[in-house]
Amino acid sequence: MADQRLVRGARARRRIARHAVDIASLEGLDGLSIGRLAADLGLSKSGIQTLFKTKENVQLAAAESAREAFVEAVIRPAQVAPPGAARLRALTERWISYAETPLFAGGCFWAANLPGFDSRPGRIRDVLLLHRRTWLALLSGELRHAVDTAEIAELDPELTAFQVDAVLTAVNTALRLGDPDAVSKARRVVDGFLTPRR
Repeated sequence: MADQRLVRGARARRRIARHAVDIASLEGLDGLSIGRLAADLGLSKSGIQTLFKTKENVQLAAAESAREAFVEAVIRPAQVAPPGAARLRALTERWISYAETPLFAGGCFWAANLPGFDSRPGRIRDVLLLHRRTWLALLSGELRHAVDTAEIAELDPELTAFQVDAVLTAVNTALRLGDPDAVSKARRVVDGFLTPRR
């Protein structure tokens, strides 16, 4: 009986956290409230409080749910490509798909939430920052591999990862604003970085 309650509790936590991601991608993590989640999902406020205790815990659960969904949609599928330029291209293509056919209601969860927490120390900022650093490290690692194996022209992997990330974030914003050329522009930028070494 206790095991069934734990399973139901875990399932409810996942459902609530995933809905919280959609709200936060539209309105930011500050737009979350236990009352709003209860009303949207037809649950009791006390039930959500029992599962999460605080609004901050709901926000952290939303960030973790967003990270897990992003890994499944963007990072894991790209891992089948060979390391280096091919994998970097796969990562950027998966990211573009993530923005074109939004995984979350408001587009990129991090583009919606990092600006609101970049100057606010605390656990939420730490979680958002960890995701960003992990993503940049993944991009720069693939670029470094491509440079070290002479696949592409010499470049600074960390700087280029920063630039690629900036372009992808700009694509998310442009797509939300209805710019149909954003994706082709981003692909041209990425292609420019992946020029084969002569």
